[in-house]
Amino acid sequence: MIGSLPENLEVGGQAVPINADFRNILTIFEAYNDPELTDEEKAYICLVRLYAAPLPYYHMDEAYKQACWFIGGGDIPMSEPEQVRTIDWKHDESIIMPAVSKAVGTADVRSLPYLHWWTFLGAFGEIGEGLFSTVVHIRKKKARGEKLSKSEREFWNKNKALCKLITPEEQAAINETEAFLETII
Repeated sequence: MIGSLPENLEVGGQAVPINADFRNILTIFEAYNDPELTDEEKAYICLVRLYAAPLPYYHMDEAYKQACWFIGGGDIPMSEPEQVRTIDWKHDESIIMPAVSKAVGTADVRSLPYLHWWTFLGAFGEIGEGLFSTVVHIRKKKARGEKLSKSEREFWNKNKALCKLITPEEQAAINETEAFLETII
């Protein structure tokens, strides 16, 4: 139906209820970004977190395809994803949430008892000017090897911890080093 937000996904000819709150989807993204999990473990976490009812094993492929469709925003025509990561949901939470909250028109979306993922995603797509946009713009320019303007360089130099993303591989190396240090300290 036009204008409705899905609370179920069709799997095996049945409507299966889902947990469509944005916080749940962001938790799924955390699993996908965890370098210590296998692809199978990531898919399992996605299915277990998204579907509110158990699924028969013979519908797992279909359920996963439906989950990806839902998480991707449904039938929204999307451009090709960028090869360079410019957003990290966990790292950027402190700048994404205020921007989405502003787009939604609430003080803080995290204080809402429920916000459908597609509503969150729509608001995310409407983020205009502000801190989050500035950070992503600078990340994109640096990733493409473009020269930063004077004000962008100043912003970068003052906010490197905010602007620089650590890759999952770098995070895995950090975690490994910390674990090793704990054994010798």
